[in-house]
Amino acid sequence: MQRRAFGKTGFQVSVIGFGAWGIGGPAMVHDIPIGWGRVDDATSERALRWAFELGVNFYDTADFYGLGHSEELIGKVFGNRDDVIIATKIGNRIGDDGNPAVDYSKKYMLAACEASLKRLRRDRIDYYQLHSARLPHLESGECIEVMEDLKRLGKIRAWGLSVSTYRADPEADFLIDHGLGDGLQLVLNIMNQRAVRVMKKAAEHGYGIIARMPLQFGLLTGKFTKSTRFEKNDHRSFRMTPDILALALDALEGAWPLAVKYGISKTSLALSFIASFDEVSTIIPGIKTPEQAEANTKDILKLSDEDMAFLRKLFNEKLCRVVERMEKQG
Repeated sequence: MQRRAFGKTGFQVSVIGFGAWGIGGPAMVHDIPIGWGRVDDATSERALRWAFELGVNFYDTADFYGLGHSEELIGKVFGNRDDVIIATKIGNRIGDDGNPAVDYSKKYMLAACEASLKRLRRDRIDYYQLHSARLPHLESGECIEVMEDLKRLGKIRAWGLSVSTYRADPEADFLIDHGLGDGLQLVLNIMNQRAVRVMKKAAEHGYGIIARMPLQFGLLTGKFTKSTRFEKNDHRSFRMTPDILALALDALEGAWPLAVKYGISKTSLALSFIASFDEVSTIIPGIKTPEQAEANTKDILKLSDEDMAFLRKLFNEKLCRVVERMEKQG
């Protein structure tokens, strides 16, 4: 497994990491799904271990994934060992009214960090991320002050921002322009290439780059058809409605001949597209099974400049309109 530098942190991270949202399970907040449907913990633990055997050393989770369950599984499997790099996130919680809420207050963040450390069974968090903090949160300064305090206290080694799902520019630009934090987690895949500008700017300023949603909720694996439907406890049930799914599959038809050209799967093509950007430090496909760990770590190639240009053009001409529809859906 290729290793890349994570900005100026000194971390050497596997080019393919482990996205651990899915193993958190089918968490629901009232009637709002915040998970990926049913999972089996024993299978999740095998997936974590097998990914490590395949060379994965970067594991990305959040305290909100499975309402802490994802962190607990990672803690159970890896504990405090120093040959894995654990990234988690802070800022989302269940509000007093029982609905999802954001909280970047000092009091909450300090308590949440201690809770994550306990679930992860670690002395410190390698990379701590503000979970989709928006510009007003950053401008207020409190959450940034807390992250710097946690770093000075030795609770965390480095920190950054995991940007909101579709647009990265205002928040990422704020951190870069003020020289704050160590890294950014950006949405980047064949279907959604909006973050390329920010990614290049961030890398020039020494930030580590995590590419999230590399398979666009599974769309880029080629396993979905126009008749695919999702369970109600799967967040994709409201993000990928039948009409959006059909639109996306039609728009992606132009990309798949490249998988044939390179002799790789659609999944490997999608991951190779992202890995072909030198600015990317690590890519975090969601993994729930050992089989997915295997599929997501093989045949990662560097695409030709010509083919990268073709996929960029496909986004600008077709795929960007699908992303806009998804954004409106929520």
